[in-house]
Amino acid sequence: MRARPGWDVDDSDLVERSLRAGLSAAMATDAFGRRIDYLRISVTDRCNLRCVYCMPGGGVAWRDQSELLTFNEIVRFAAAAADEGISKIRLTGGEPLLRKGIADLARRLRALNGVESIAITTNGTLLPRLARDLAAAGIERVNISLDSLDPDAYSGVTRGGRLKNALAGIDAAFAAGMRPIKINVVVMRSLRQDLVSLARLTRDRPVHVRFIECMPIGGGDDCGGAGWGVDDWTEANHVPSDEILARLAVEGAEAGLGELESVEPDDAPGGWGPANYYRFEGAEGTIGVISPLSHPFCSQCNRLRLTADGNLRTCLFSDEDFDARRVLRHGTEAGLHSLIHAALAAKPESHNLRIGTVRRMSQIGG
Repeated sequence: MRARPGWDVDDSDLVERSLRAGLSAAMATDAFGRRIDYLRISVTDRCNLRCVYCMPGGGVAWRDQSELLTFNEIVRFAAAAADEGISKIRLTGGEPLLRKGIADLARRLRALNGVESIAITTNGTLLPRLARDLAAAGIERVNISLDSLDPDAYSGVTRGGRLKNALAGIDAAFAAGMRPIKINVVVMRSLRQDLVSLARLTRDRPVHVRFIECMPIGGGDDCGGAGWGVDDWTEANHVPSDEILARLAVEGAEAGLGELESVEPDDAPGGWGPANYYRFEGAEGTIGVISPLSHPFCSQCNRLRLTADGNLRTCLFSDEDFDARRVLRHGTEAGLHSLIHAALAAKPESHNLRIGTVRRMSQIGG
């Protein structure tokens, strides 16, 4: 489904749906009683890498700058969302550090009434020159994408990225005092990843390595080619989290990392998402697994997503968008609140193991 048109305060259908969902300004709740307090904001659809699970080799057609939300529009939307009960914001891309002035945006968002924490997800390659500014702006939490510690494999999965730049980004995040630092590893069978080498990162530093099942996002006409290519998701290429944990337990013991133990929630790194955490004996950091397909966590979903071009999305696997940009540019503040209410009321109960979306991950905001 394409983006819905912009709404205004006079749209009685939206107001009625909002009331039926039992929404309140103090606590945003969807139609299934889930507390929604987390907003992921994509600030750009551009990236300096071309990861195989995120976009096709030729890239995607970038939006014209006039189509992207300005920082003032992002702050206005976030302020309305905070009034509705959103307290946690994560900045994403594309690669968010490509957006000029990103630290200033973070500072403005952190200052909003009701916003308790700002985080960022990045490939890390630009952190050496930006980490201190981001930390000073109020970003403490950082997730860094890193799918391999083999330089050739890393270059392959990112289509030309340099491993040393990502590793320098991790060091820069530590030096800037950012905590927690989480490493996101998308696991695909075709990549033949050395999971233990990544797990070893947790031994001597409080870094949290999360292994994520590859999700079937993208493949539609707007993604640079219809259908599923060799780099896209297939069932044969999917590695369930139970298999990931089994491999880590066996291969970790063989590599001298000791026993892989479950971590109680109170001892896990603070988070806003659905990871389950484990730790090798004596390790400073943890191992996490995120299992959207093999163990769906839709009943715990707490988030909305705002794309760089201003569409509010209720589920990563859904193509139903709400046109926030039109309201921000042509509507009223009351209409903006009505749009948020409508999105919450329309949030699906489950992704239903859907395969394929119109937009790629880079166009949504991972």
